Amino acid sequence: MNYQVVIPAAGQGKRMNAGKNKQFIELEQAPIIIHTLKVFEEHSMCEGIILVINDQEKEDFLKLLDDYQITKVKYIVSGGSERQFSVYNGLQAVEKGMLVLVHDGARPFLSHKKIENLLYETQKTGAATLAVPVKDTIKRVVDGKVVETVERSTLWSVQTPQAFFLPLVLDAHRQAKNENYLGTDDASLVERIGKPVSVVLGDYTNIKLTTPEDLVIAKAILEGKH
Repeated sequence: MNYQVVIPAAGQGKRMNAGKNKQFIELEQAPIIIHTLKVFEEHSMCEGIILVINDQEKEDFLKLLDDYQITKVKYIVSGGSERQFSVYNGLQAVEKGMLVLVHDGARPFLSHKKIENLLYETQKTGAATLAVPVKDTIKRVVDGKVVETVERSTLWSVQTPQAFFLPLVLDAHRQAKNENYLGTDDASLVERIGKPVSVVLGDYTNIKLTTPEDLVIAKAILEGKH
């Protein structure tokens, strides 16, 4: 069940208000992207990483890979104007016949066990994603007023990685590109062409670092690991 992983890290991360790519923000003396890359660097089943970046930051990324001895990055690929386009660029660098994971660069707290659970399910179904049940009550709001309280028992908050047979996810991306469709994630593109996507239970600590408040949570997660 070996795999390769595409990691999009080209976004500007404007909601973080850091004045730079959030991937370079440090947590415990290492940038966020390094924490994420180490998950796969240290996982024996990972055969290679395809890192998708903003070309203007290439030298910065190359220096980090050297400084932190990240050896599994096979390709550094140019990102696009949207995450979906960046992932598509990365997928084209994945070796044929491989299972492929797509994982957010700013989601550094992924466990090897969850990767393996995801791979096992993907081998059976062709497409799967980590997700966790929604804890909060969810309401649908229009013009500032509640119009519906949504039944929570069927709602899941989707995470990454998402895992696929390579031909399936490439086909989904190509169809979306040809039809100028922009999806919310890679699994949604697979769903759109009528293929099932399985859900594998993730961890609530597998958060994506998006806003300054998330950094506070991230530090607490790291302290809890010591």
